[in-house]
Amino acid sequence: MSTLPDNRSLSEVTIPGTHNTAALYGGVYAECQSWSLPSQLQAGVRFLDVRVHHLDGVLNIHHGVMYQKAHFGDVLRDVVNFLNKYPSETVLMRIKEEQSKTNSIYTPVVKYIHRYARWDLLWHSRQVPTMGQARGKLIILQDFYGTELGMNYKSMDIADDWKVPSLAQVPDKWQSAYNHLEAAAVGSKAQMFLTFSSGAGISAFPRSVAQRINPKLYKYLMAKKNKNQCFGIICMDFPSAPMIQSIINFQLKEDEEQDSVL
Repeated sequence: MSTLPDNRSLSEVTIPGTHNTAALYGGVYAECQSWSLPSQLQAGVRFLDVRVHHLDGVLNIHHGVMYQKAHFGDVLRDVVNFLNKYPSETVLMRIKEEQSKTNSIYTPVVKYIHRYARWDLLWHSRQVPTMGQARGKLIILQDFYGTELGMNYKSMDIADDWKVPSLAQVPDKWQSAYNHLEAAAVGSKAQMFLTFSSGAGISAFPRSVAQRINPKLYKYLMAKKNKNQCFGIICMDFPSAPMIQSIINFQLKEDEEQDSVL
């Protein structure tokens, strides 16, 4: 993100993300990623989908019932380390309560931030920041009740049709993602778009869906590579390095177009 102009709104940047970012364990039903969080960040992922299970003030990372051998502090520590090393970058993090239904994770989230990060690391506004404002910041996309810590997750234009009952419904899932990407490309530049390409069901595991959706997504992006378009956040299961790079390349294309105008 170091080459992006400071005056560009974050809503005008195409951003790679991962669904259930820390879901590395639990077998075929629960695993959504194969890379650790530091590896994802290093590869270019800038949107994180973090699910926390709340019990007596403790926030463990879960995907459904499956504990992911980490707590929220581990996630924050990895993000802090990354932003300290690369202050030109920003990280967006959706935080959602998973499995538990306490509707009271605001206080423990704040405590974890004070303990494992810094209060001034956060973007403390509901407004979409520019790149200059976002650099070095963790932007929380708040998907839980409480005083604002950052942006409101539900203020974005989101396509998350994650239910894929069987592999026979994969074409429907792809059509949903395709339609939303097309809408993002022509939508308001003031609106943040978020497209989930991930999906799962009883007989369609996250990896098996990704193995069918990801090639379609990659082909779609490569067909668009010479166009100056913004697709917002594209959130994936098991993305490859070429897939992430193909998304990042849209940022580079936008810069080239701007330079040619100047």
